[in-house]
Amino acid sequence: MKFQVDVNGRKVWARLALAFLVIAQFAWAQNLGSAPASNVAVQGQTGAQPEGAFLNFINWVGNVIAPVGAGGAVLGAVVSWLTGRGFGRWLFAAAALLAISGVTRLIEFWITNGTGGVT
Repeated sequence: MKFQVDVNGRKVWARLALAFLVIAQFAWAQNLGSAPASNVAVQGQTGAQPEGAFLNFINWVGNVIAPVGAGGAVLGAVVSWLTGRGFGRWLFAAAALLAISGVTRLIEFWITNGTGGVT
């Protein structure tokens, strides 16, 4: 009789790692520091102004959606690797999401510091 890998044990570890990462993301995302951030759009602007609304959207994508998606893609790579499937596409997706996050952060920087106009 050949030695067989316990697939159920791998599934348990994968589920435990998934639960840990999800709980850690929620705990980290809820830390606002010492002051609450409510009714705040963009410094010096309101959400009703076009540049304030655009900056809020860019900020949301770059700081929330893309990094959380990248974390999920890394988790997908770990689960795929543990189950013996290909994991390269998951790592590529994580890198692409982090690149999107970086580009949106650059756009955010340009919006906040580009008050002089295009020269």
